[in-house]
Amino acid sequence: MQEKNKRQALGRGLEQLFSDDIASFDDIEETIVDEARKNNEIVELPLSELRPNPYQPRKIFDDDALNELASSIKEHGVFQPIIVKKTIKGYDIVAGERRYRASKKLGLEKIPAIIKDFSDDEMMNIALLENLQREDLSAIEEANAYKVMLDTAHITQEELAERVGKSRSHITNMLGLLKLPASVQDLVLYNKLSMGHARVLSKLEDRDKIEELAEQVVSNGLSVRELEEISSNSDFKKTVTINRTKKENEYVNVEKMLKEKLGTKVKINNNKITINFNNVQDLNRILEIMNFDINE
Repeated sequence: MQEKNKRQALGRGLEQLFSDDIASFDDIEETIVDEARKNNEIVELPLSELRPNPYQPRKIFDDDALNELASSIKEHGVFQPIIVKKTIKGYDIVAGERRYRASKKLGLEKIPAIIKDFSDDEMMNIALLENLQREDLSAIEEANAYKVMLDTAHITQEELAERVGKSRSHITNMLGLLKLPASVQDLVLYNKLSMGHARVLSKLEDRDKIEELAEQVVSNGLSVRELEEISSNSDFKKTVTINRTKKENEYVNVEKMLKEKLGTKVKINNNKITINFNNVQDLNRILEIMNFDINE
């Protein structure tokens, strides 16, 4: 009965966190870890009994980053326990897969962990938030994560945008990348094609021409602006025509246009423009859209 009450209390806490306008992975993890420490629930689990989160959106793990994390773990140990769910075959990693992989690189046998009975929706939410807010997902990984979440959680694009702190247009643009040919998606996945290039290509209809232009970008190093100029030719039929209506409040109109352009929340208030971003990759994406090169 005591364990059931703990589960219900945690469930209410997570439900509250997930219902916030912008859910925070740091808040969710802090809630779980604090409760585990208070109740002495942190255990050492064999790495051999762990398997990756089936809802993990990340497909590519950077070796250099893992080696750096492994060096830190070798010197200081695993500071933050991973979070897992008990299964018939062992444990599914809910959060902390990079810590798990880095520990395996070091040849460790065990890792500190917190065992929680999450639902599939909670596992998916946490995996998505951890990667969006802490790690750099590729555009295709991010798009696939959004699609899985929409399909599984049965929420609208607008509800998803609020949950992850993005604009509705950003979610729509990201999902549009999944309409690209598989070969072009792979170029984005392996960082051979930028998000800016992919967004331009996703507006085109002819799959052969999309693949042809993608190869030109990779071979000739075309900038996003150059690709836009080429694709604006009448030979390239667009899939979507966007009609914008004027708003009475010019700032509301400007905010909307900036949100659509930058794919993130923008506020204009007291003669200031505030642009939200989640991490360094997200900032670089915004700077690229603005054609701003910090190396100049």
